[in-house]
Amino acid sequence: MTGGRSPGDSVDVAFIGRANIDLTIRVPHRARPGRTSIGTSLALTAGGKSLNQAIAAARCGGRAALIANVGDDTWGREIKATLNNAAVDDRYVRPIRRATTGAAIIEVTPDGESYITLALSPNTELTTQDVNDAMTGLAMKAVVVQLDLPPEPVTALLRHRRESIVIGNLVPHPELDPATLQHLDVLVVNHHEAAAILHTSTDNPLDAANALQRLGPRTVVVTAGPHGAAYTHPGGHGTVPAPTVEVVDTTGAGDAFLGHLAVNLARHVPLWDAITAAVDAGSHAVQHPGAHTAKPPLP
Repeated sequence: MTGGRSPGDSVDVAFIGRANIDLTIRVPHRARPGRTSIGTSLALTAGGKSLNQAIAAARCGGRAALIANVGDDTWGREIKATLNNAAVDDRYVRPIRRATTGAAIIEVTPDGESYITLALSPNTELTTQDVNDAMTGLAMKAVVVQLDLPPEPVTALLRHRRESIVIGNLVPHPELDPATLQHLDVLVVNHHEAAAILHTSTDNPLDAANALQRLGPRTVVVTAGPHGAAYTHPGGHGTVPAPTVEVVDTTGAGDAFLGHLAVNLARHVPLWDAITAAVDAGSHAVQHPGAHTAKPPLP
């Protein structure tokens, strides 16, 4: 650690991104044009990819911190309470006065597939100063940043990287310099996101991982749902299969994967073992409703 930090300022992984409220409804099918689909009662829970990942990391025994902004409203207070209950360090989750907390509208169909629309709250987007404050005040072994954030806070993070493992997630913001990817130690995306970044479609996640690595990241992991995950790094490449399970809800499965992966990489677990544990976590998550599930049972 540097400066005047105390041991309490150190975490395994810091997650930089967004926190919002999930508004979830289970529907028999998605509404067709001009028609209405009637579903279950609305469920309101704290969510957002970075929040979900931080909770997943904490539930597998990691020390996790979230860096995000919320509105100074009822939803923002619900998010802070959820983080507190999950033992996630929330000192850098800042309530913004007169701002509304963002929301995600989630439809879950009978096959467990989730369809998500995010209502952004522009006034709660992270700024360069937010990231600088957090990176100065926290020591971390690894940091996960959502690349769809505005470019300025992502660039600020990379200036502060020090000895931390830097993991990027999601399709980069359109205004983010593509050369930024070469500063990532690890890029983690699902196969749909990989196709969007590469501007092509491929049924082979390993081919996608190899193509993404040529953009600059040292290590690339591409998740493929029931087909597990593929990876490539300077020491080689390969795939990790997923177990066959009954799918109840895919919401948050990728976040469970990434939360577990980040903690294990922070603890210097070998990459294949870390990905295997993350695949198991994602497979466990899809068997339960909602984005937050308890720690998977030990094999």
